[in-house]
Amino acid sequence: MEDKSHIQFNNLLYSCTEQRERGNEQFVPEHAFGYIISGEVHSLSNNEKQVFKQGMIGLVRRNQLVKSVKVPAPGGDFKSINIFLEQGFLRRYAAENKFPPVGHYTGEPLIELTNDPFIKGYFDSLLPYFTYGAQLNAQLAELKTREAIELLLRAKPELKNFLFDFSEPHKIDLEAYMNRHYMYNVPTAQFARLTGRSLAGFKRDFEKIFKIPPGQWLQQKRLNEAYFLIREKGRKPSDVYLDVGFENLSHFSYSFKKTFGVAPSTI
Repeated sequence: MEDKSHIQFNNLLYSCTEQRERGNEQFVPEHAFGYIISGEVHSLSNNEKQVFKQGMIGLVRRNQLVKSVKVPAPGGDFKSINIFLEQGFLRRYAAENKFPPVGHYTGEPLIELTNDPFIKGYFDSLLPYFTYGAQLNAQLAELKTREAIELLLRAKPELKNFLFDFSEPHKIDLEAYMNRHYMYNVPTAQFARLTGRSLAGFKRDFEKIFKIPPGQWLQQKRLNEAYFLIREKGRKPSDVYLDVGFENLSHFSYSFKKTFGVAPSTI
């Protein structure tokens, strides 16, 4: 069945939904430049909850773990446009403009640009391609991507360090990182990358610290958190399983009963 709630042309994505909807992607692999046309986004990243309201324009840095929920406006819907600034394109842009290499970016992972009229006009210019069914071909998508970069640098020249830092995550404290991010449902290979390790190095360091393999630890950690939320906070299993990092309710219920001896609905 065709998914009419999302329309994608190359690296540009339009979302429109009348129902509250969780975002599918919990790992942000590329910089994302977005505009909330209507409704809100409720976001969790680095254990910080944020609400982004209608009209918000922001630039999110790549290599982030994010849980998000799209919330329609009362009596209306949720609409947004996102443009993904891929590393290959940014490398070509930097080379064409003879930008010198930049240092490692250490600033905020989210830059708000809501009040810039030129950037708002840019997103307004994209909307007809999605709402009137016009075809945005590869050449137009590239032109609009270049325009986005030019407008970002015009608004904040210091974004060069944000956009053109092509370094990968450096090695960080694995124990602290995993205890903050275990509830994100991403492959072990992504956790390895985000902690600055190869997959083999991640597994080796993980077992030195936690004494069990990553998959086993993640399941135990998620189940323990789910037990706490259900027993102590009165949360429903159907509201908890996604929050703690499980993909579906049946697998969560089976694992919960196997671990604790009771179904999550009975505690």
